[in-house]
Amino acid sequence: MGSNASKPIIGLTTYTENASWGVWHTDAALLPRSYVDSISNAGGIPVLLPSGDTRALSAVDALVLTGGADVEPHRYGQAQQDKTVTCPERDAAEFALARAALDRGLPVLGVCRGMQVLNVALGGGLIQHLPDRVGHTGHQPSPGGYGPTHVTLAEGSRIAGILGADAKCQCYHHQAVDRLGDRLRAVGHAADGTIEAVELPGAGFVVGVQWHPEEDTQETRLFAALVEAACR
Repeated sequence: MGSNASKPIIGLTTYTENASWGVWHTDAALLPRSYVDSISNAGGIPVLLPSGDTRALSAVDALVLTGGADVEPHRYGQAQQDKTVTCPERDAAEFALARAALDRGLPVLGVCRGMQVLNVALGGGLIQHLPDRVGHTGHQPSPGGYGPTHVTLAEGSRIAGILGADAKCQCYHHQAVDRLGDRLRAVGHAADGTIEAVELPGAGFVVGVQWHPEEDTQETRLFAALVEAACR
């Protein structure tokens, strides 16, 4: 395990994209800086995990499954629809990391896609295109535009203990949890009924949120709770 002598080490999953910087234009292991800053501001040491080698978990005290592309539908027993955009290489890496982290009892935070990975890894399923279910695009109003969403959190849940009875969130997702994974509990809902937060009762810190807490620079409580759990 990583050292808890001072600040805990928090592993953050990354994804491979063709990127440009300086004179370079090549494949890179990427992650928005907002994740890194959120962990640092919460008192943790962020470490980027560029592959699915589960041995990397021996060097960290907690895992953040970050946002990104859609999960392959075959993993939850569906054919892929037109609006679903996947990254099979990333799926293979992150499902291995998620399962290994749960087996080891590491604190886990799933963000957007990361919550969906957590749900599917535990046997759940997803809605492939949420507007077809709820009749609006409020959760992902435009490319690169976050949808402000009010989320009601279940009384007595871990996340309500962190954030209170409700949260004003920045959402960017066109998919959502449909069938809950084994033992997961839905603890946050948008006004249209969309599941916006899940947690695994009695399993330490295992929380998934459908929104993007890293995009709210004034809200550090969720990451601080993860860092605190990683110190135990």
